[in-house]
This record gives sequence, structure tokens and C-alpha cells, in this order.
Amino acid sequence: MTIHQNLIAGEWTGTTGAENINPSDTNEVVGLYASASVQDVADAIAAAKAAFPAWSRSGILERHTILKKAGDEIMARKDELGALLAREEGKTLPEAIGETIRAAQIFEFFAGEALRLAGEVVPSVRPNIGVEITREPLGVVGIITPWNFPIAIPAWKIAPALCYGNTVVFKPADLVPGCSWAIVDILHRAGLPKGVLNLVMGKGSVVGQAMLDSPILSGITFTGSVGTGKRVALSSVEHGRKYQLEMGGKNPMVVLDDADLTVAVEAAANSAFFSTGQRCTASSRLIVTEGIHDKFVAALTEKLKGLNVDNAIKAGTHIGPVVDAKQLKTDTDYIEIGKQEGAKLAFGGELINRETPGFYLQPTLFTEASNQMRISREEIFGPVASVIRVKDYEEALSVANDTPFGLSSGIATTSLKHATHFKRNTEAGMVMVNLPTAGVDFHVPFGGRKGSSFGPREQGKYAAEFFTTVKTAYTLA
Repeated sequence: MTIHQNLIAGEWTGTTGAENINPSDTNEVVGLYASASVQDVADAIAAAKAAFPAWSRSGILERHTILKKAGDEIMARKDELGALLAREEGKTLPEAIGETIRAAQIFEFFAGEALRLAGEVVPSVRPNIGVEITREPLGVVGIITPWNFPIAIPAWKIAPALCYGNTVVFKPADLVPGCSWAIVDILHRAGLPKGVLNLVMGKGSVVGQAMLDSPILSGITFTGSVGTGKRVALSSVEHGRKYQLEMGGKNPMVVLDDADLTVAVEAAANSAFFSTGQRCTASSRLIVTEGIHDKFVAALTEKLKGLNVDNAIKAGTHIGPVVDAKQLKTDTDYIEIGKQEGAKLAFGGELINRETPGFYLQPTLFTEASNQMRISREEIFGPVASVIRVKDYEEALSVANDTPFGLSSGIATTSLKHATHFKRNTEAGMVMVNLPTAGVDFHVPFGGRKGSSFGPREQGKYAAEFFTTVKTAYTLA
């Protein structure tokens, strides 16, 4: 099997590879992908530094053309790349193709942004002096991405980084190198100059740590666990570099007595269990007022009974496997914790055997949970959700905000009064009314509050806040 190599200074390199295993069929090796060394990372950073002066001053049409070409190829290959994503991460094929389309749209959006780069010219308070305010690229940017969105998250970091004239050292999650390798290959063939984009695959303890230790990186953008995010922050403070963190969530979905039951159940099921619950925007706390509680639990349980857990590629699969054995153990450990804490296991929680060996877990629903239980406080990152019964809207809002996280929140209601109040008073960066908490458009800002996020928002025009620095220039007429 051919080894997919790292890209350093415009050259493919690497002779030792790690297996990429299909979580839907653990007998299948999706591919072999090179593992970078500490020296490889140093070489990639040096290459990005050498390429920065020319790329940062490159023409906007050149950047536009490369990003547009990459987006067009991703879109043209959406079925192929979607199948690769489903095989290596475990998303169902429709979800995987949808994520691939989103990646293409992100590149197209930032291709357009490259042509819209602008600044300001303002008068000084002093006579005969002009003031120009411009944005300039940050420098060499380190990008570290997670395994749960293996093509969309790399896209929404790499595309703006290149759009605004930065050079990049990119480390994808070692569980899902395939989609990241494909994006880098596409951009490489689209005409990026040598050293502008460098791919270093491998373990976080080696590759990621080498990036954190580098004094050359001007910024690091990271999506992943809270623990690793704190390490990124500490190292960045030490080196005086800019950093951007997207971390965990324990997102609430509030269901009020006046909610449309069908809408509420669909939103909750999608939020909590689709993509196998492996989304930082997933709702694992379903906060339900007492008047609709029993009907909601009964309807959601019936919905879960109809969801098919199977091979991600297979037609008719609603929920794919958990990403790997380690995450599966985390999920099952939390299911046991929930039982021990006194929550009632209303549905699921069992491992499933399918035609192909994989990490299959029933969607799991707890009821009679409290907001102080570990299953309600800690991010599980699997298809596990808890129903918390509350008296009324005021208690629901209080419980929803009682969390160290603040990424996304949702409410199901037909009351304009409550919807409006919730949008204003929920302590989250993104709010959904009668919609799943997971899923945002590619052209608007993404990010949260409290322990979920730090630094400028990602996506859309707001991406410029991280990937550029502001310069103010004065000229005497």
C-alpha cells in the first residue's frame, strides 16, 4: 500500500506510515499515512518562514485563483471525498458528503474574500496628515485540527489563513489524516508556491508538541480538547504569539410546554445523536419543562427506536460507529457513571454487532438526571444525552446557563416572548430556535464563550480578526 507522505517545502516526504483504520470495518485499512518527526516539523516551520515574505505580498488574484480552483475540485470530487471521510471517521455517507460540500463552499467564500481585502483612509485630528488603517497577514500560522470534522475544520482554518497571506504548518488529527492529505494535495496542485502550506501528520505528543515549542510560529489556531487547549494557551503566552482555541461543549436544548412536539423531538434527536454525537455543538443536556416532559421522552424514545446504527457507507444508516476503541470506552464508562449516579437509562447504551466489525453503540438516553451529575457536567462526545426535568422557563434558562461551557444552545418553543428572551440571555456563542444546536452556515462566525472558546471567532469575515494584524500608517501631506 502506497504511503501518503507529508508535504514540506513543496516536496512529498516520509517513508514510515501509520495505518488509518475504518471504524465501520476494523479489518479495513483506509490508507497508510506518514508520521512526521520533530525535525520534520522544524523543517516545515522553516519552509513556511522562508515562503512568507513572497506569499504575504502576493497578488490578490493569485490567491483567489488558487482557493477557487481548490474549492471547485473538492466540489467535483464530493462523492469520492465524502466516501473517504465516512470510511475514516465513521460519519454516515450523506453527512460526509454534506461536510465535503461545506469545505468546498468555504474555499469558494475565501476565494471571494481575497478579492475584497480592504482598509480605511481617515483624516487625522492634525492638519495635513492622512491616516491609513490596513490589515496585514499574521505570519507563519500553526493549524491543529480534530478528528470529528476531518475536512470542514481544516478548510475553515486553512482557507482564511491563505486568503489573508499567511503561510501554514498544518497538523491534522492522527485518527483521520486522509481528508487532510487530500485537501493539501488539491491545494498543492492548484499552484501554491513551495513552503506556503506544509503538512506534518502524526501523533500530537510529537508533532503537536514540536509546534507548541517553536518560537517561530506567529499564531496557532486549535480545535480539540480542553486539556490540550490549555497547553496551547500556556505555550503561546510563553512565546508571545497569538492563539485561537475552540474546545468543548455541554450544550443545552430547552424544550418548553408550548413547543411543537414533532419539531422538538427532531431537533433534539439531530442535536444529540446524529454524527454519533461526536460534535462539539451536540446537545447532551435536554432540559424539559414538566408539562411536556413525559410526552417528549416517549416521543424521543420512539424516534430512537427507529434509528439504524450501522456501517457509515451503508444505505439507510442513520448513525455510524464511534470513531475508535478509546472513544467507545469513554462513552461506555460514562453510561456506567450515569447509572451509578442514579439517572434512569431510558433507552440504548448497548454495544451492537453488525455485519462488519466496528465500534457500534446504541444511542443512549438518560432520564431523571440532574444538572449536577457528571453526565450533565462533563463532555462525553458520544451518542449519550440526559433529560433534565424543570418546572418552567425560568428554571430551564438557569439550568442551561449552569455549565462551564458556552458554545451552542437551543430552545424549542412557539412563544416569541420566550424565544426572544432566550436568545438574549443564554450564555452561549450560538443560539438556535426550533433547530438543532449542531450545524452553522459557512459564511457566519463560529465560536462560543466561557470554557468553550478563546480568541476571535472562526469562519466568515470574522476570520480576519485572527489571521491578520492591524497596521495604522500616518502620512504628512
